[in-house]
Amino acid sequence: MRVRAATARGYPGEDGETGQAAEKIRTSRMNRKNRKNHKKRKRRRRRMDGEPGAPGPDGWQRLAPGVHRCRLPGWDCTVGLVTGDAGALLVDAGGTPRQGAAVRDAALRLADGAPVRHLALTHPHFDHVLGAGAFPGAEVAGAAGLAEALGGAAGRAALYADAVRHGVPAAAARAAVDGLGPGAPRVREVGEEPYGLDLGGGTRVLLVDAGPGHTACDLAVLVHPAAGPAVLFCGDLVEESGPPQAGPDAVPDRWPAALDVLLRLGGEDALYVPGHGAVVDAAFVRAQRDAPARGGV
Repeated sequence: MRVRAATARGYPGEDGETGQAAEKIRTSRMNRKNRKNHKKRKRRRRRMDGEPGAPGPDGWQRLAPGVHRCRLPGWDCTVGLVTGDAGALLVDAGGTPRQGAAVRDAALRLADGAPVRHLALTHPHFDHVLGAGAFPGAEVAGAAGLAEALGGAAGRAALYADAVRHGVPAAAARAAVDGLGPGAPRVREVGEEPYGLDLGGGTRVLLVDAGPGHTACDLAVLVHPAAGPAVLFCGDLVEESGPPQAGPDAVPDRWPAALDVLLRLGGEDALYVPGHGAVVDAAFVRAQRDAPARGGV
């Protein structure tokens, strides 16, 4: 009688309908636990294989082992960081000395204290280069023509005017531009021959003169990480957060050919990192190749 009474009251683990219900509850709990563990294992495999994660609270997004990028506030300019056992490479430096300093501090943290030894500047627009003064010891590399665009009087005047027009305080713009002139680190220009770097730990980088297009000197940075797909930093040859912008220094009739260069470098499987906006794929780059760029910067 006690057993029947207990069963009637719904105590688990007895024979009959209530026992079956208890078994269903246990099975459901086990299934939920298994699904949760499966998701954890899947996320862990993705991290090991290099699948991109979501941006962290600091704005930095991990794209592959040793490869990060951040969309900086203000002009939504992307900077990239590639780390290996032999040092770190930064792709672009932000648009003000303050942004450059913030990027430097983040790079030191992400690279476990290793300094940035190489700075690749994708093109000579203020939002990508005026933070370069925060990296005085780095080797600066860019496409052919970058040295004159940064160090020549006309190029520096254009950078200053463009920065102020877009809201950079005049004093900050002047200090940043002056830092790109005489006495600044010499620019290693990449011409017809790509510039390869072995950062150690299985991470290799190839700097390629992909332009002209968005400007007269557009650099692409192809990263082969230790695991996962290749990552291609495209500069403003590719933009996701808005239509590609063609300013007075653009070469629109050569732009589609520059995008073909990117597609040959990255192929179908690479992660394409625009100068502005979210990471895209090869199909996006092909679609942008077939759409005309708009006036702007």
